[in-house]
Amino acid sequence: MTKLSSVAADDIVQEGRVLMVRRRVREGQPSWQFPAGKVEPSESREDAAVREAREETGLHVAAVKLLGVRIHPMTGRLMSYTACEVKAGVAHVTTTGEVAELAWVAHGEIPQYVPYGLFKPVLEHLDAALPS
Repeated sequence: MTKLSSVAADDIVQEGRVLMVRRRVREGQPSWQFPAGKVEPSESREDAAVREAREETGLHVAAVKLLGVRIHPMTGRLMSYTACEVKAGVAHVTTTGEVAELAWVAHGEIPQYVPYGLFKPVLEHLDAALPS
């Protein structure tokens, strides 16, 4: 049995918007998603989410709540989603090799960035955290 690599994603909400990054992928086609990255063997999912937020966006965040875990239907990766709050910093692209740009997205704009929909626990969290 093959062990799946685990990826931690951040759900960072600030001032009524959620942070999304446009990722550079091998084929050169950008893809919008939450800041995310591989969970290292020595860290928890929540710690990985905090680290990835800092590495990709320069934000210092605190993990608030693990929202859920699933096998991503498009990538087959084991994904965990953590709600985080901003403690310090201003979001900016820090890893241009991985991230092309970032955006603070309002609730009604999410389908423009993620047309295939969000994982239900993440959507429920954003429904409660963002103004409609």
